[in-house]
Amino acid sequence: MEQSFFIGIDVSQKQLDVALSQGDEILEFYFVPHTEDKIAQLIEKFKQTSPKLIVVERSGGLERSLVAHLAEAGLPVVANNPRQIRDFAKATGILAKTDKIDARCLARFAAVIRPPQRPIKDADRQQLADQVARRRQLVRMLAQEKNRLLRAAGAVRADVEHHIHYLQERLDKSNKDIDQIIENSPIYQETIELLTTFPGVGRITSAALVADCPELGSLNRRQIAALVGTAPFNRDSGTRSGARCVWGGRKNVRQQLYMATISAIKWNYKIKSFYTRLIAAGKKPKVAITACMRKLIIILNAMVKHKKVWQTSAG
Repeated sequence: MEQSFFIGIDVSQKQLDVALSQGDEILEFYFVPHTEDKIAQLIEKFKQTSPKLIVVERSGGLERSLVAHLAEAGLPVVANNPRQIRDFAKATGILAKTDKIDARCLARFAAVIRPPQRPIKDADRQQLADQVARRRQLVRMLAQEKNRLLRAAGAVRADVEHHIHYLQERLDKSNKDIDQIIENSPIYQETIELLTTFPGVGRITSAALVADCPELGSLNRRQIAALVGTAPFNRDSGTRSGARCVWGGRKNVRQQLYMATISAIKWNYKIKSFYTRLIAAGKKPKVAITACMRKLIIILNAMVKHKKVWQTSAG
């Protein structure tokens, strides 16, 4: 019988902790410096092993280069949510946490859970994602400074006003940079032009979906709703039937989708009528908005999958 090997890699700024497992048994553990040449050596070693799956824990962006190199080499790699890894460790009775323990947990997680592979962002998509994330930071900082301006006086007020002016310039520059990346990519441009035909979905929301949700258009309605975090899950036990609620998903995509949904409730007849029906049926506004978010992402997913603009989709 062919042996299946699984690899877990815990990523830190200076070091990669690597564990190789076969089923639940850890066969090998070692660590290497987190450098480009050592990553290249690891890849050559992994090619000889032919692992069934490599799981890397997301580490605030520290894992990006490693994941990109593994994917480019044709190795099966998944960058997984750290919360899932930690829950798996606790479920198996592992309460301690070190880099070595984490690597072993990642290898066992790969062997037992076998998380599905998702599209890995290429360099262009990662650049777009970075710009969208930077724009999000600038918008947040602008809001904070404008709130401070309400209570500022004298020299402090002048300083805050100066900073607001600077941040606005950077935000304008960020918008132009995003537009430039889109213009340089016919694929992104086509997708974004398609998405913006939906009333309520603007260019920034479309860019965020392209950057942070590369699966858009490749999943079915249930999968895309669960991926974004708008699918309600049951909370039942015995004779008790609990209220369903959404859980998990991609926070950044969901935040952008929320703003688009608020706009769509005003300007898009399909979302507006759906929201009105839910409110008339006694649903709370927050519940109705979440349901509209789910409907919106399903519609956008279908538009991208079938390459149809909203007018055509709406019939």
